[in-house]
Amino acid sequence: MNLIHLFTSGPEEALVQVQLRPGHPHDERLREDLRAAFRKEMPKLTMAFEAGDIISQVMSFASPTPIQIDVQGVDIDQDYAYLAKVETELNKLDFLRDISIVQTHLYPTVEVTINRNYAGQFGLTMADVTNSLTPATGSSRFTAPNYWRDPRIGNAFQIQVQLPSNRIQGFGALSTLPLMRDGQTQPLLEQVAKLEYGTMPEMIERLSGQRIVSVTANLHGMPLGEAQKRIAALLKNMPAAPKGSAVAVRGQIPALDETISGLRHGLLLAIVAIFWLLMANFQSLRLPLAILSTIPGVLCGVVLMLLFTGTTLNIQSFMGAIMAVGISVANSILLVSFAEQARHQNQAVETAIRSGATSRIRAILMTATAMICGMIPMAIGFGERSAQSAPLGRAVIGGLFLSTLTTLTVLPAIYALLQRKASPTSNSLNSEDPSSRYYVHQ
Repeated sequence: MNLIHLFTSGPEEALVQVQLRPGHPHDERLREDLRAAFRKEMPKLTMAFEAGDIISQVMSFASPTPIQIDVQGVDIDQDYAYLAKVETELNKLDFLRDISIVQTHLYPTVEVTINRNYAGQFGLTMADVTNSLTPATGSSRFTAPNYWRDPRIGNAFQIQVQLPSNRIQGFGALSTLPLMRDGQTQPLLEQVAKLEYGTMPEMIERLSGQRIVSVTANLHGMPLGEAQKRIAALLKNMPAAPKGSAVAVRGQIPALDETISGLRHGLLLAIVAIFWLLMANFQSLRLPLAILSTIPGVLCGVVLMLLFTGTTLNIQSFMGAIMAVGISVANSILLVSFAEQARHQNQAVETAIRSGATSRIRAILMTATAMICGMIPMAIGFGERSAQSAPLGRAVIGGLFLSTLTTLTVLPAIYALLQRKASPTSNSLNSEDPSSRYYVHQ
């Protein structure tokens, strides 16, 4: 029994949490089977799957599903009307499931209109009528808090007045509710107020002080990045939102956009930082360009591996690409450093790069092979949760495989072209460096 409070917006809503046995199918096929079974057995039921693990709940940023579209404005009826159009358009997308509006618009209510003149004739104020209605329809817990301290054990208990729910089962029972004052049983509610059925929004949510209404949906058979493009195109082709209203996409899509943008800038910043560090280390502009020439091979290898395995470009694969770039640059630095040592010994450029590649081919192959073999179990995706990290392993394997070939074939050719006319002496500004052209003989 889960004693944690589970939020529901009304008595018509229920939340069921199911823990599956180990080894039981828990993927999208199971959810599709359950949706079909519920539609067959209970066609009027509206259902939606929500994330059961804490990681997915946090990634959705308070949204119950990965996709949530909000309409925010000052006119709630106008917002609901536009949200209904958004829901209709979303139903045309075949990769969305469980499309539903979070805040019910026409929630049934009983409107009590108190006649102040009639109430005054009985000596009642608005507060008197309200204090009689509240315990009957809810509880006095929040309107008149009362605590009693047990003198024997010293603990305090909250005392509240509440009419049993079986006493208020219809419109008539509420209309004959006595408005008690000083213990009197008269008047009845129907004598001082008009009762009629009405509707109102079931739940009111606000963002930055303004009301919002939302529609949520789950994904089926499409990655979040591709779904984001389709949804953005759909919202762009819709009529403009009413004056004073705005449409915003929430859930996992904003987090994905921000993360992918951050990773792109991070990858670019890493390449720029490597370039400046290499230029400072070699004190040359040509050598960093030769080393960084292997990065396109890394990115091509990542893309080809993702296409071959049917994997999307996501956060994990982006991280794998960054890892592959780092290892590839390290191998390239190793090869170029040994080639430069040979060139400074007055060897020809072609002979120097051949010597560097020959002497370091074993180290480069060992490094790449060890990393690739270590990533194979992760790339295959064995285990219940390993499929989430499989894109990282696949990106590393693809990037390293092609970058190793690039390092041993393309890099020597580019190095030979860039360093063919370079002086065999160092460009170092350090006057104590014997290989420097600025070396001062003592």
